Amino acid sequence: MTTIDTHAGAPAGSARPGLVAAVANWLTSSDHKKIGRLMVGESIVAAVAAAVIGTLVALERVSSGYSIFDGDATPQLLALFRYLLVFGALAPLMIGLAVAVVPMQVGSRAIAFPRLAQFGFWAWDLGSVMVIISIAGNGGPGGGNSDLVDMYLLGVALAAAGLAAAATSVATTVLTSRAPGMGTDDVPAFSWGALVGSIAAVLTLPVAVGTVVYLYIDHTYARVAFGGNKAVADHLHFSMTQPATFVFAAIAVAVLADIAPVTARTRQPLRAPMLAGVGLVAAGALGAVTQSQHMLSTDGSTGDTVRSAIPYLLFNGLPVLGVLVALATSLFVLKAGKPRVTAPFAFSFLGTGMVFVGMLGGMVQNIEAAGLSGTAFEEGATTYVVYGAAMALVGGLLHWAPKLWGVTVEEKKSLPLAGLALLGTVLSSFPNYIAGFADQPAGAVDGFSYDGPAGLWNGLTAAGHVLVALALLAAAGALISAVRSGQRASDDPWDGHTLEWAIPSPAPHDNFSELATVMSAEPVLDAKPKSEVSA
Repeated sequence: MTTIDTHAGAPAGSARPGLVAAVANWLTSSDHKKIGRLMVGESIVAAVAAAVIGTLVALERVSSGYSIFDGDATPQLLALFRYLLVFGALAPLMIGLAVAVVPMQVGSRAIAFPRLAQFGFWAWDLGSVMVIISIAGNGGPGGGNSDLVDMYLLGVALAAAGLAAAATSVATTVLTSRAPGMGTDDVPAFSWGALVGSIAAVLTLPVAVGTVVYLYIDHTYARVAFGGNKAVADHLHFSMTQPATFVFAAIAVAVLADIAPVTARTRQPLRAPMLAGVGLVAAGALGAVTQSQHMLSTDGSTGDTVRSAIPYLLFNGLPVLGVLVALATSLFVLKAGKPRVTAPFAFSFLGTGMVFVGMLGGMVQNIEAAGLSGTAFEEGATTYVVYGAAMALVGGLLHWAPKLWGVTVEEKKSLPLAGLALLGTVLSSFPNYIAGFADQPAGAVDGFSYDGPAGLWNGLTAAGHVLVALALLAAAGALISAVRSGQRASDDPWDGHTLEWAIPSPAPHDNFSELATVMSAEPVLDAKPKSEVSA
């Protein structure tokens, strides 16, 4: 028995199929590169849709006199916004990139359990469509259509199950399908992050599915134990906020960990701390599994404060420490080498920095004395993490574009977009931090007031969402333009270190014609002349 499907698509050299056959080939393919690109492409669309909804919500909050949408639709629109951020964009962006890249990095000809990965994409895709349809028909959390509320719950469960299935394929690939000689301590940084992030996802996503089960039973029958449709958002909220979002951010942080040494044109001198840092980010799974956000209490005795501080630091502090270590090791490797500024590094570094700010906000949010629970502050932390991770994802797509599409995107087109995405992320998130301290509620669009320019903060937030949407669309447009122009990339345009840079661009169907024995974590760098290696 093998975890590898040896018939994952059309063999190299076969005749070019017609349009219908080509579409069918994409829709039914178990080639990991196609599955990953489909998942990433659709999740970018979801991220743009989330940014549009975020813009509408922020504009509605600018003034109580505005009436962009029906006030009764507010809970459902906010639920759709949160779903698209986390289950529509963050999770599938990270898992999709891992599905596309990890097998090439670890020296495998295909992803483990490719049909399971294919099922994961379609289950997530169908589940997301069901969620959108149900909310559009007044069936989201608090909705009045009972049947569509059931559809919403089923859609969330199906999407979570699909993401868990795809994550299982990624984790199994790293554990069982590595090239000869590659131990777990030799796994590339991105594949390491994909491993720990995928395992964390496999542990946490079933908890969300289990929550849906008891919510469905309660909604179908008595509607008294868990509040029926009115409490759906309350019980599922844990899976779409901090620290559950940290699980997928681990993969985003790993993008930077992989790109930084290539950018510096040197080996990673702090590989062990870097891997430990990426692993610590996935400690957010503790909060997702227990469905809790441990608070730091300072109202009681010193002993009570210490007792609350221990779980608080475990659930919230470890992921923050992990990102800080990843950022520090990246800066160290830049200092040790001869760095060049590239769009992939700019996106991944700045995006990881935004993830760090969001995680730090999650820590502040869970200090009881701050009084930020239930305020817009929490929304700001979530958008920091999601948009920051999306920036890192764009960096990863630009970095691995030669292997996925056979092209490189011009720096003059892509590098300025990193600054635009950074500005958009800050504007869409930081004003919510300020509004949170002013007690602006997270689940409302009107009926609140506080001293200070509420219109200014929410207006800036709306502008930030617009800029993020524009940056994502522009990055996708630049990539599509590069693919359409036909300008092909070389096999190793970045002077890479890991196995994917030893195969042609774009990567062939089976990735590797033959598998070489790996002797280190940087086998391609080892094979280059010593004059090309700076350290």
